[in-house]
Amino acid sequence: MIERRFKTRSVNGTLAIGQNVAELMLPAPKLIVLRGELGAGKTTLVKGIATFLGAAEPEDVTSPTFTLVHSYQGKTIRLYHLDLYRLETERELLTLGIDEMAAEPDALVLVEWGEKFPSIVARADGEIAIEHGDGDERMFFVRVK
Repeated sequence: MIERRFKTRSVNGTLAIGQNVAELMLPAPKLIVLRGELGAGKTTLVKGIATFLGAAEPEDVTSPTFTLVHSYQGKTIRLYHLDLYRLETERELLTLGIDEMAAEPDALVLVEWGEKFPSIVARADGEIAIEHGDGDERMFFVRVK
């Protein structure tokens, strides 16, 4: 298990942390739970990860709050970004095809609000928890198998 801690006070710092964290999540496949309050910086972190993987520019990565899943193809990795905030049941979760995504040999599946579902937590290869500090400060706690 790899464990790292990062701290930032800016959006650019969060993007840079995303690029550092992306290296820790390779090789694929991996399923990672992203934990944090609304506005903590989960999607901004994904922007940095997507940039590192060559999958998307930061401005092209948006929160999948209403679409539930966004997919980005990188040079060697397919990045799936899921947001389960609006889901309530395991049945709804099954319709997303997370098992199929996570089974792809080149997939990195990042799941916001995955902690709502014990089945996701149980099969996750790690998690990134984001906590608010003073002002704009954010702390990132990374655990990846």
